[in-house]
Amino acid sequence: MSGSVFGKIFQVSTFGESHGAALGAIVDGMPAGVKIDREFLNNEMLRRRPGQSAMTTARNESDQVEILSGVLDDVSTGTPIALLIRNADQHSKDYSNIAEIFRPGHADFGYFAKYGIRDVRGGGRSSGRETCARVAAGALAKMFLKTLNVNICAWSSEIAGVKARAFDPEEIERNPARCPDKTAALAMQQAAADARSRGDSVGGIVKCRISGIPAGWGEPVFDKLDARLAYAMLSLGGVKGIEFGDGFAAAGLRGSENNDPMLPGKTFASNHAGGILGGISTGAEIDFTIAVKPTPSISMEQNTVNIRGEAQKITITGRHDPCIVPRIIPVVEAMAAIVLADFALLNRCSKL
Repeated sequence: MSGSVFGKIFQVSTFGESHGAALGAIVDGMPAGVKIDREFLNNEMLRRRPGQSAMTTARNESDQVEILSGVLDDVSTGTPIALLIRNADQHSKDYSNIAEIFRPGHADFGYFAKYGIRDVRGGGRSSGRETCARVAAGALAKMFLKTLNVNICAWSSEIAGVKARAFDPEEIERNPARCPDKTAALAMQQAAADARSRGDSVGGIVKCRISGIPAGWGEPVFDKLDARLAYAMLSLGGVKGIEFGDGFAAAGLRGSENNDPMLPGKTFASNHAGGILGGISTGAEIDFTIAVKPTPSISMEQNTVNIRGEAQKITITGRHDPCIVPRIIPVVEAMAAIVLADFALLNRCSKL
């Protein structure tokens, strides 16, 4: 099965390369009758698009989505929805000097080892640009989940070691760092700017909170809800770790501290589990955290090898994000939405 297909009932296939003519997605399994909000779709794309601030790449793409099928009079018809995002600002020449050199921290070597050929123009399918198709598909998933009163919110909780201490959800989309703490956001932006001035980059931590999920979503054993969410998040190129609820901190707790006592009305006194037990939602908020690595494209000189295995020095030029954390946030929400839309439909098959 192709690695470009995700989901079982709500199924998403993406296509296209960073510097090709276009990227896009086919969304199959969207129920008929869902209102397709084109303004919301394009606003979601604007959240991910490049050129937003000094914290992002200067590549200029409008990322307008063309809906080619599956929608009639702004309502889903139940047939596959084809989404197309055309590339307009390719600078393929930026990569001509590294056509035979592997970039440290990138997928170059892995793709070459697997296929014997690689797209040197920004990494092709391995580029973060591929995620624009995921955001488009995720926007459709969010439209479906809205009918079920499900809400997904992600934010930067840490960038370059600067941690958010306050939480104002209204602040997240007000600053380039997408941080709910205004003071911390300014320090995050400065840290990214300092790294860029040195030709370097920074990483960070993203938190995601999902409300409105009823108890019972998720499949036993091999298709647990947290397992699929982890699968979705780790499919993002910059994500190197994930934890749910207390996560790794739970390893230092006792059972009496880590268990979430149940209260009348089938609610919980705490949420150390992050809203999922046994791979199935509990009805509490789903809470997970991901680690995002520093952008591998940096202009500092690095050691590497060429395709013949010979030692080389490399300095990467072009337009690159000094920190991908703010732009990965709408992608995190999109992938979570795709997973949850799939499980919402799967759950309708679980009992009479």
